[in-house]
Amino acid sequence: MDVRLWILMLIVKQVAPFRRPAELSPCHVLQKNADCSNLNLQNIPAQLPSTIHTLDLSRNLLQNLTHDALLAYSDVHRLNLHSNRIQFIQPGFFQAMSRLQVLDLSRNSLDLYGALKTHVGRLTSVQSLDLSGNGLFGDMSDYFLQDAPALTNLSLDGNSITKISSDMFNGSQALENIDLHNNVIIDIEDGAFESLTHLSELDLSINSISCIVDFNLFQLKTLNLSKNSMTNFQTIHSDLEFELMYLDLRENKLLYFPVLPQRNKLMYLDLSRNLLRSVNCSGPLEELENNSHCVSTKHQDLSRLLYLDLSYNQLKSLPSSFFSSMQALETLNISNNCLESFILDGESPLRSLKTLDISFNSLQDLKLEENALAALEVLHLQGNFFSALDPGFFSRLPRIHSLHLQQNRLSICPPRWSPADGCVSFSSLPTLRYLYLSENSLASVPQAAFQGSPLLILDLSLNPGVNIGAQAFSGLETSLAHLSLRGNQLQTLDVDFTSFYNLKSLDLSVNRLTSLSLWRGDSSVESLNLQNNSLVTLAPDTVSSLQKALKTLYVGSNPLSCCRNAHLLTLLQQDQLSVPDIAVATCWYGKDSENVEIDVSAVRAEHCESLDTKVLLIWVIVVLALGLMVVLTVVFKLCHSRRHRFNRGIKA
Repeated sequence: MDVRLWILMLIVKQVAPFRRPAELSPCHVLQKNADCSNLNLQNIPAQLPSTIHTLDLSRNLLQNLTHDALLAYSDVHRLNLHSNRIQFIQPGFFQAMSRLQVLDLSRNSLDLYGALKTHVGRLTSVQSLDLSGNGLFGDMSDYFLQDAPALTNLSLDGNSITKISSDMFNGSQALENIDLHNNVIIDIEDGAFESLTHLSELDLSINSISCIVDFNLFQLKTLNLSKNSMTNFQTIHSDLEFELMYLDLRENKLLYFPVLPQRNKLMYLDLSRNLLRSVNCSGPLEELENNSHCVSTKHQDLSRLLYLDLSYNQLKSLPSSFFSSMQALETLNISNNCLESFILDGESPLRSLKTLDISFNSLQDLKLEENALAALEVLHLQGNFFSALDPGFFSRLPRIHSLHLQQNRLSICPPRWSPADGCVSFSSLPTLRYLYLSENSLASVPQAAFQGSPLLILDLSLNPGVNIGAQAFSGLETSLAHLSLRGNQLQTLDVDFTSFYNLKSLDLSVNRLTSLSLWRGDSSVESLNLQNNSLVTLAPDTVSSLQKALKTLYVGSNPLSCCRNAHLLTLLQQDQLSVPDIAVATCWYGKDSENVEIDVSAVRAEHCESLDTKVLLIWVIVVLALGLMVVLTVVFKLCHSRRHRFNRGIKA
């Protein structure tokens, strides 16, 4: 052996005992991202590459953050400490991290740190800070915001903050987005947000704010005040234009329409689930109650408004003049109010409206003149219990796409009708694709009732006793894709769906059908619901028609025969067919002179063999009995004939 090699081996042998194996980090490192989440760590790992940009330490057991913990990671841009147990941060801890931009401290115990009344120190370059879910109250959040000059996005949701002081954000003048939802804010001091000239989004939802007066945040674009206790919202009078585009005031206690900026860019306004009684007046609540002052809503400019939600209020009327400045409005929801009439003449400003929801009111008078809603595509009228409408009402909606008419008392006009028929015509509506007529107590669906209306979805469910003729769906052969006849107590259905090549879904559940013969050839139906009927067997030709395209079949709650449905049982066992209710689908078979119910998936050949043997034996006995009777009859006749001839011979 070479002397040099021997000396090298000796040195290695002597040095080896003093070398400690390098500790492996439990984190997953990929390029410049280190994922150390959910590892039950009590300390920040020290074996990570110093060049990492993202460090995720969320869902661990960290409690204290001290200077030495992150000295090696000064290049970190994103630090996630979400859902730990952090209760102490050494002042100046983040100051050395000059490139830190995103800091997530949510779901910790920073209220314990706040109790020390110690500032966390300068957040040099942090742009996004999440302090949500820390139990912060009083002025505790100030200790994190005092020196954050680059901060643009701040989340303080899910804390216990009761007051927004006038100097709370003095050290964070670059803020653009503040999330304060789900606190217990009662008071907002004057000037709290005015100095934040870049602020564009403010979320104050789910708090205890009772009113907003003299609203003057000109630069704000989005304001969420939903789920508070507000009785009043009032903007200062100014000739300057407000940038506000999105205003959410839903789920408050507003009695009157809010005083909105005179010059505004509002596009979205949600006033749903309040206590609005009128839209004619707005103003300070105390003045309105004393009838001393009323600002007419006619003078509020809402020319850019696209979405207005007034649902779930107490409105009894809605004059057309209220919409005079809303020429751009596309969506209007006034459902679940107390409206008794809704009338729009030909001069209606709602010519851009695409969706109108006036469902669940007490409407008795509904009138639309030509061109009143020229752009309307979706109309919700369900839950009004209409018994009559102008027969040609929907023909004055040249772009109507979807009609929701559930829970009314309407009847369908036949192809030839007169105004005296008291029905509504759904034929010759070339843009109509979706029609919902469930729970209308329909007596019948006339022949070719939808001729000229290329329906894609037709819902006629929950009209018990409705009479559906063989040609009821004539004219829908090339368009109809989804048809629901659920819950109509149908005993028979004579419609031939063979030529409905685009029909993909057919719901016949909750009826009284005893047989099914709807196709003379292959069916295109992919989903068929036959639950809760009176089907004993499914004819082999029906099964044959279905099996080519069928993907989903519901058959539960039928008195199916186990031994007379060989084709159906074979179909149910195919891998490509989904039977969601297979666990509750059962069938019956005879055993020891009794009917036994078992799961269709449990049917075996032996369940029907004994029955087949019994049936065969009975048939053999019947045949033998009949044969014996025939033989006896023949013998009797022969004997009778011979006796008769013998008697005649004696007499002669």
